[in-house]
Amino acid sequence: MTGFPIPTTISPEAQSILAMAAQLPQQPDPAPDDVEGWHALAEAAASDDPATVEALALATTGAVATDAIATVEPAEVDRARFYIAEPEDIGDADERVLLYIHGGAFTWGGGATARRSTQLIAANIGVRTWGMDYRQLPQNPYPAGLDDCITVYRHLLRTHKPENIAIGGQSGGANLTAALLLRARDEGLPLPAAAVLISPCVDFTMAGDTWTTNSFTLPGRFDNMLELYRDGHELNEPYISPLFGTFTEDFPPTILTAGTRDFLLSDTVRLHRKLLRAGVRAELHVWEGAPHGVFMGQAPEDREQIAQVRRFLEYVWTSA
Repeated sequence: MTGFPIPTTISPEAQSILAMAAQLPQQPDPAPDDVEGWHALAEAAASDDPATVEALALATTGAVATDAIATVEPAEVDRARFYIAEPEDIGDADERVLLYIHGGAFTWGGGATARRSTQLIAANIGVRTWGMDYRQLPQNPYPAGLDDCITVYRHLLRTHKPENIAIGGQSGGANLTAALLLRARDEGLPLPAAAVLISPCVDFTMAGDTWTTNSFTLPGRFDNMLELYRDGHELNEPYISPLFGTFTEDFPPTILTAGTRDFLLSDTVRLHRKLLRAGVRAELHVWEGAPHGVFMGQAPEDREQIAQVRRFLEYVWTSA
């Protein structure tokens, strides 16, 4: 992450994160046919080292470290895996639930990391959280992960009213969130009360301006991952690149966030405009100096983003 000076307009913690990130090497994913390379990457992603799990849980969800306590248990429905986390002080009368989908380039963030990130999000937002542990690369390209998400959403609708449900995710998880909502509508399912899209990747043709102007913040080229993920499907298919979907005014109220250094800022801005044109209530929040993933849960800006999401959800649920 080199090429531009570190801004003085952000917190000292955020400046430190940018300085550290600037020293990290950029490495592309293995080639789509590099079986050994992808399995090595998948093995690294499945690490259960506590420090690695904690760092990945923060990086793949937008969560922040907290002293708040939430219990977490594994769950499964029709072979789709997820975790259920409950804040310590949640009451039985509180029927709200957040279905959260982690990011991680459809490769990282599952297993032990999904367990921890679900726990953190529940504690951060203060509501019961169902955190997806969807199938990922290299063994499971599109639409396996999306199929898992729609399976769990259908199960959630059997036990909860749609007005008590919110769905959200970060990066690849935000991609799956938007795709899930389009698919749920197309399949005639009730839509939830709200959507949370943190730095959503919604146009895998990479046509947006900041794919170029903010390319200095990319951890590596995405071409190999995208080629493996799409598995022969066109990149502009709406369930792969939701920006190409048809949005209607019944799409749930949505909060979108990104950073001025985020290579997905254009994706976020373009989707926000498309939602507004469709008559959807949509809020856009852009964080100064923030790259993709904001500041990895380590800075005041990360805590402000989580607080913004929490206020948005509380307002939507209260207004329902």
